[in-house]
Amino acid sequence: MTARIIDGKALAAELRGKVAAAAASLARDRGLVPGLAVVLVGSNPASEIYVGSKTKLAAGTGMRSFDHRLLETASESDVLALIGRLNADPDVHGILVQLPLPKHIDGQKVVAAIDPRKDVDAFSPMNAGMLSSGLPALVPCTPLGCVMLVKTVRPSLEGLEAVVIGRSRIVGKPLVQLLLVENATVTIAHSKTRNLAEVCRRADVLFAATGRAEMVRGHWVKPGATVVDIGINRVDEGGKSRIVGDVAFDEVREIAGAITPVPGGVGPMTIACLLANTVRAACALAGMPMPAFSR
Repeated sequence: MTARIIDGKALAAELRGKVAAAAASLARDRGLVPGLAVVLVGSNPASEIYVGSKTKLAAGTGMRSFDHRLLETASESDVLALIGRLNADPDVHGILVQLPLPKHIDGQKVVAAIDPRKDVDAFSPMNAGMLSSGLPALVPCTPLGCVMLVKTVRPSLEGLEAVVIGRSRIVGKPLVQLLLVENATVTIAHSKTRNLAEVCRRADVLFAATGRAEMVRGHWVKPGATVVDIGINRVDEGGKSRIVGDVAFDEVREIAGAITPVPGGVGPMTIACLLANTVRAACALAGMPMPAFSR
């Protein structure tokens, strides 16, 4: 028996449909068109593709999209000045700075300069603190998408043992906070964790965000567990390259009860949640309740 494949593309399309309906309602009833500003510094090919996808999907859901591209040589003060203008622009409800930034620019300083109400990536210290405190705020897109994917196969996470491999401020740490809200029992593991495979085998729900291609093997996984692969890695084999996750998919699908594929799992949900956050931000800035967009 092989694992059920959790279709991130289908769930993302469903969420984008809800976002488009909400955006249309705001435009019709309030004359409010959500606006997303994307800032790209330099010409990283992967970033350019990702930004292009975000811009296209934003337009497809009825939003305004503002594309700001700066040269690789742009100074930190140039980027901060642009953030200041976007913070003050009433037509912009969401601001996303594509990471990583060039090495001469302090990414954390730039993210902290974004108005937390417009921080649709939810990486700012203010939004991180609100999430940690259990207060309503924008939530990071990838962790939010992960929880939504899991809940398609496990509607309740209450009392389940969850293991998160990876402690980044972008994925691992906020994901732990979201799982605690769901009343899961959470272990966060990382490169210094002893007996990592044994820790992972305890998990009813296992999240892999290691940044290492196919690190999680079949014997790391509890039979019947739900496995969410957050990684995306390019590997070269015999002169050909392919995209793989942090999970050895072919091995793990023979053990797990459900698994997300790479590509086609977490990635599409991340962008869909970004669009949802933009509508939430537009509503909050207009003094309206933020829609939940739950299933």
